[in-house]
Parts: sequence; structure tokens; C-alpha cells
Amino acid sequence: MLFIDSLNQLLFPTRCFGCAALGLSICSSCRRDWHPGYYTRHISQLSVHSAVPYSSTASRIILASKEDGLEGADNLIISAIVHVLSKADFDDHNIRLVPIPSSPSARRRRGRNFILDIAGSVGQRSGLPLSDSLELTRRVRDQSGLDATARSYNMQGAFALKKGTYPRGDLVLIDDVVTTGATLHEAGRALRSAGFNVIAAITACHAQPLR
Repeated sequence: MLFIDSLNQLLFPTRCFGCAALGLSICSSCRRDWHPGYYTRHISQLSVHSAVPYSSTASRIILASKEDGLEGADNLIISAIVHVLSKADFDDHNIRLVPIPSSPSARRRRGRNFILDIAGSVGQRSGLPLSDSLELTRRVRDQSGLDATARSYNMQGAFALKKGTYPRGDLVLIDDVVTTGATLHEAGRALRSAGFNVIAAITACHAQPLR
């Protein structure tokens, strides 16, 4: 086994997800940018809890997880979300995690449902149940090139409760990044309009809101 591990390191050496330097999955320099803390903000009725300020390092880690499916990058995101869960005051609540759904085209391209996989691992580590309760009801544009107004319009009415699901308890949305909060706001609206209790959202990263 040691020989196989050594051979793998020769053929596929470990590189930092943040800067691609050889050695560790995240180097000491990039670790300063990806150092889980605890940040909160409010979006409409939703309290959003996050671990890491968005940066170029955070962007590369998220892309390595989301688009390349790299396990080490997944683990950094999962650990960040679990860290926030440990800091948030949810002791008096019956928490159930609800992942933000990916579009069908994104699932086909990536070969997996990114946030569902992340939230499932968060649930395993934290002992909290998962409810895959939301689905996209229409096609939406990629949010990355849109301003705050366009993001809000893009997400209006985009989510609905999955047929046959009944997410009991106090629901906490899970996503990778919050920027304007348009996606989280719409997810919360879809669940509340169906009569369910959404108390918060947790993201690995938080970005400065766009105008």
C-alpha cells in the first residue's frame, strides 16, 4: 500500500487547490485565505451563516470541487460548512438540511449533483438529517455575469417543492457561496409558500453583495 501511495504521488503529485503549488492540498499561504471563521448576514427573512470570505483562492477551491469533482476540495467545503454548523445556535431546533438543487445540465456536465453530495457529507459528519426537497421548475441563466437586479429576476419562481417530499422540522438551506442572496431567497420562498419552516442558510463562502 505504501508503495502504491508513493507511486501515485510520483505520477499524480498533490497540488494546492488554491495556487497549484506542489506539496499539500492547501498550502500555508492559501490557508490564510481559506480559514473558516463565522460570518452572518440577513437576506429578507433569512439568516445566512458562512465560513470563509470569497477570494480568488476560495473561487479556485470551489471550482475544483464543483467542476472537477476533486475529493480534497470537497472536503475543504464540507469542513467549512460543518464548522459553521458547530458555531450557529441551533440547539433548540429540529434541524433538517436542504441542499440548493443543481440544474439538469449542470448535473450532466459534472456527473453528479454537487450541493446534494456536499450536503449529504455534511449530514453524515454532523449527524443532521438531509431532505432533498427542492427542484428547478425552469431554466435559469448562469448567475456569475449578472448584477443584483438581474440575479433576483433570474431566480424568481425558479424553485418548487419536489413532488412527494415533506421536509419536517426547522429547515436550513445549504449552498456553496452567497453573493446577493437571490438563490437562497427564492429557495426559502418556495419552501415557505408550501408551508414549511425555513430558519437559516449556511454557505461555505460569502461574497460582497453586488449592486
